[in-house]
Amino acid sequence: MSSTPDTREVLCCPTGLLPIGLSLGALLIVLLHVAFFGADSAPDEGAAAHVWQILMFAQIPALTLFVGRWFRIARRPALRVLALHGAAIILSVTVAAAAPVYFLQL
Repeated sequence: MSSTPDTREVLCCPTGLLPIGLSLGALLIVLLHVAFFGADSAPDEGAAAHVWQILMFAQIPALTLFVGRWFRIARRPALRVLALHGAAIILSVTVAAAAPVYFLQL
Protein backbone atom coordinates (compact mmCIF):
# COMPACT_ATOMS: atom_id res chain seq x y z
CA MET A 1 0.00 0.00 0.00
CA SER A 2 1.45 3.34 -0.98
CA SER A 3 0.36 6.55 0.65
CA THR A 4 0.44 9.95 -0.95
CA PRO A 5 3.24 12.16 0.39
CA ASP A 6 2.21 15.24 2.34
CA THR A 7 3.39 18.80 1.73
CA ARG A 8 6.30 18.53 4.16
CA GLU A 9 7.67 15.44 2.44
CA VAL A 10 7.43 17.12 -0.96
CA LEU A 11 9.07 20.31 0.32
CA CYS A 12 11.91 18.54 2.14
CA CYS A 13 13.08 16.57 -0.89
CA PRO A 14 16.02 18.03 -2.85
CA THR A 15 13.88 18.92 -5.85
CA GLY A 16 11.53 20.83 -3.55
CA LEU A 17 14.25 22.76 -1.75
CA LEU A 18 16.49 23.59 -4.71
CA PRO A 19 14.33 26.33 -6.35
CA ILE A 20 13.73 27.99 -2.98
CA GLY A 21 17.43 27.84 -2.21
CA LEU A 22 18.28 29.37 -5.57
CA SER A 23 15.84 32.25 -5.00
CA LEU A 24 17.02 32.95 -1.49
CA GLY A 25 20.67 32.58 -2.53
CA ALA A 26 20.16 35.11 -5.31
CA LEU A 27 18.53 37.48 -2.85
CA LEU A 28 21.35 36.99 -0.35
CA ILE A 29 23.98 37.78 -3.00
CA VAL A 30 22.36 41.13 -3.79
CA LEU A 31 21.73 42.04 -0.16
CA LEU A 32 25.31 41.25 0.82
CA HIS A 33 26.63 43.25 -2.12
CA VAL A 34 24.56 46.28 -1.15
CA ALA A 35 25.53 45.89 2.52
CA PHE A 36 29.27 45.71 1.83
CA PHE A 37 29.68 47.90 -1.24
CA GLY A 38 26.54 50.05 -1.28
CA ALA A 39 24.23 50.65 -4.18
CA ASP A 40 25.95 52.19 -7.15
CA SER A 41 24.54 53.43 -10.40
CA ALA A 42 27.39 52.30 -12.64
CA PRO A 43 26.58 51.71 -16.31
CA ASP A 44 27.59 48.05 -15.96
CA GLU A 45 25.39 45.99 -13.66
CA GLY A 46 28.28 44.34 -11.88
CA ALA A 47 29.08 40.80 -10.83
CA ALA A 48 26.38 40.56 -8.14
CA ALA A 49 23.65 41.37 -10.65
CA HIS A 50 24.99 38.80 -13.09
CA VAL A 51 25.14 36.12 -10.39
CA TRP A 52 21.57 37.03 -9.40
CA GLN A 53 20.45 36.63 -13.03
CA ILE A 54 22.19 33.27 -13.37
CA LEU A 55 20.65 31.94 -10.15
CA MET A 56 17.19 33.12 -11.16
CA PHE A 57 17.57 31.54 -14.61
CA ALA A 58 18.81 28.29 -13.03
CA GLN A 59 15.40 27.91 -11.42
CA ILE A 60 13.79 27.04 -14.75
CA PRO A 61 15.32 23.54 -14.99
CA ALA A 62 15.01 23.09 -11.22
CA LEU A 63 11.28 23.87 -11.33
CA THR A 64 10.85 21.66 -14.38
CA LEU A 65 12.49 18.79 -12.52
CA PHE A 66 10.27 19.42 -9.49
CA VAL A 67 7.07 19.49 -11.54
CA GLY A 68 8.08 16.39 -13.50
CA ARG A 69 8.86 14.49 -10.34
CA TRP A 70 6.02 15.45 -8.01
CA PHE A 71 2.92 16.27 -10.09
CA ARG A 72 2.43 12.60 -10.94
CA ILE A 73 2.84 11.45 -7.35
CA ALA A 74 1.20 14.13 -5.22
CA ARG A 75 -0.50 16.91 -7.13
CA ARG A 76 -2.01 18.92 -4.24
CA PRO A 77 1.14 19.01 -2.05
CA ALA A 78 3.19 19.80 -5.15
CA LEU A 79 0.94 22.77 -5.92
CA ARG A 80 1.40 24.07 -2.37
CA VAL A 81 5.17 23.80 -2.66
CA LEU A 82 5.04 25.38 -6.12
CA ALA A 83 3.18 28.32 -4.57
CA LEU A 84 6.03 28.60 -2.05
CA HIS A 85 8.50 28.59 -4.94
CA GLY A 86 6.54 31.40 -6.56
CA ALA A 87 6.58 33.41 -3.35
CA ALA A 88 10.37 33.01 -3.08
CA ILE A 89 10.79 34.14 -6.69
CA ILE A 90 8.54 37.16 -6.16
CA LEU A 91 10.41 38.07 -2.99
CA SER A 92 13.77 37.87 -4.73
CA VAL A 93 12.64 39.87 -7.76
CA THR A 94 10.90 42.50 -5.65
CA VAL A 95 13.69 43.06 -3.15
CA ALA A 96 16.71 42.53 -5.38
CA ALA A 97 15.54 44.04 -8.64
CA ALA A 98 12.63 46.40 -8.09
CA ALA A 99 13.37 47.90 -4.67
CA PRO A 100 16.71 49.52 -5.57
CA VAL A 101 15.20 51.04 -8.69
CA TYR A 102 12.23 52.43 -6.76
CA PHE A 103 13.89 53.56 -3.54
CA LEU A 104 17.33 54.56 -4.77
CA GLN A 105 16.31 55.78 -8.25
CA LEU A 106 18.99 53.60 -9.88
